[in-house]
Amino acid sequence: MIPAAFDYARPHTVDDAVRALADGGDEAKVLAGGQSLIPILRLRLAFPELLVDVGRIPELRGVREDASGSLVIGAMTTHHDVIHDPLVRRHAGLLAAAAKTVADPAVRHRGTLGGSLSHADPAGDLPAVLLALDGELVAAGPQGRRTIPAAEFFTDYLQSALRPDELLVEVRVPKTENWGFHYEKFNLSAQAWAVVGVAALVRRDDGRLAESRIGLTNMGATPLRASATEEALAGADADPAAVARAAEAAAEGTRPASDLSASREYREHLARVLTRRAVLAAAGME
Repeated sequence: MIPAAFDYARPHTVDDAVRALADGGDEAKVLAGGQSLIPILRLRLAFPELLVDVGRIPELRGVREDASGSLVIGAMTTHHDVIHDPLVRRHAGLLAAAAKTVADPAVRHRGTLGGSLSHADPAGDLPAVLLALDGELVAAGPQGRRTIPAAEFFTDYLQSALRPDELLVEVRVPKTENWGFHYEKFNLSAQAWAVVGVAALVRRDDGRLAESRIGLTNMGATPLRASATEEALAGADADPAAVARAAEAAAEGTRPASDLSASREYREHLARVLTRRAVLAAAGME
């Protein structure tokens, strides 16, 4: 199908983009890599009156370290660049590993980190990863910039805390080079959305699992943390049996949907199985 008619703006600075969004009001949409938005437009599931193309804003790309020691990743940095960036690979390996599983090479070369997070699809791989990383998102709007914790950014299915006149400009990720990590997902084909995914970070100390962070993909209307499993693993022996027992609580507090890909009960089963696998791999026990 052909999208409905819309106006088009291509700003060259963040300030210009924010002004364009403010002028467009609720009927404006941001075009980043286009891998999520363009299919929706073609299916006429969205009818924006204005598209604001932010692909020519150089400050929205790239990875750097800030004074606090966190990584700062521009919202327009592509999945491909996230995968291969040496700072991301060294200090936030979970993000690089998960980005490598996104769709196919063509999508990874065009799709962007900020676009994926702003789309707020709970079946997307990267929102749950950012949740596990305790990341933050920086939005620019007419009143300036504000920082939103990942735990507060995803508000409902395909909805985020971004206001209509705000633009996601960067993603901030604490360094986790001393943590083991693994992203495990089950999908029906190589290019399909995850039926369920698990992003695991584990920090070991003196033969024990000192701390774990576990993000769940496609287990509710938003990405979720497997809090009950995290609590059960805190201070546990680095033992596969202890991990298996803790993983049995992975689906607690979740509300997965039943659809053509899987029933709710099957998704709950997958959450338990994949959590066990992801934690064992992250802890170096597999």
